[in-house]
Amino acid sequence: MKTALPESFDIGAFVAVTLAEDLGTIGDITSAAVIPANARFTGVMDSRDPIVVAGLDLAEAFFRALDPDVRIERLVRDGHQVTAGTELMRLEGAGRAMLTAERSALNTVQHLSGIATMTRAYVDAIEGTGAILLDTRKTIPGLRVLEKYATRMGGAQNHRMGLWDAAMIKDNHVAVAGGVAEAVRRAKAAGIAQIIVEVDRIDQIEPALEAGATHLLLDNMPPAMLREAVALVAGRVPTEASGGVNLDTIRAIAESGVTYVSVGRLTQSAPAADIGLDFATVE
Repeated sequence: MKTALPESFDIGAFVAVTLAEDLGTIGDITSAAVIPANARFTGVMDSRDPIVVAGLDLAEAFFRALDPDVRIERLVRDGHQVTAGTELMRLEGAGRAMLTAERSALNTVQHLSGIATMTRAYVDAIEGTGAILLDTRKTIPGLRVLEKYATRMGGAQNHRMGLWDAAMIKDNHVAVAGGVAEAVRRAKAAGIAQIIVEVDRIDQIEPALEAGATHLLLDNMPPAMLREAVALVAGRVPTEASGGVNLDTIRAIAESGVTYVSVGRLTQSAPAADIGLDFATVE
């Protein structure tokens, strides 16, 4: 199945593990007992609130895993912003299979669409400032690729997929190394090309830059301090504001002139989108 998800993500493995968790060793005992084996259903998945859609590829994969012949009509695409009541997908197939796949499909689409919807709200809040919204590593273990996909569907940029793609020097690294500059020098000596340094004081900026920092994370700085930091950096490296960012504060933070604003709550705290799936029996 062609998908907008990263090629490195194994949809089949994700679907198999998720269904195995739900089915156990016995399977869907309720559907097997109540629904005739030859019953066919139609189904409509729709949004109950205004949302940004994400995860439809996965929903389709759940249904196809249990009924390869299921007929699916996709009515919107991931990344689309839709109004309440919008139909997202229509299905027709084996009744038992559709009921068995329902919860896994809905859970996934609701979670990812919730992230995409919250992300779009943050993107809209900083429109026109020139700042770019970033996500973080505050993701549910095992779901990082999916959750970061959802933030992209909402309009954010992915930042640091893991501990392997850039050095991130934080306060504990600085404390053990004996200072910001020494920590940066050690990372540079190790041959690391991208060195992000977290600073929470103005006096840490120049030592970090002189030692070779390629990106500054300005941690928990109020807007006035952020403006001072941006002026001092003067475009030598990208600047990123982080810490305590919410919808009430992000506009003022973005207007300070920082290159990026990173928001952990996009993946850490987004509520599930209200999406339903209603079935009818095919006579």
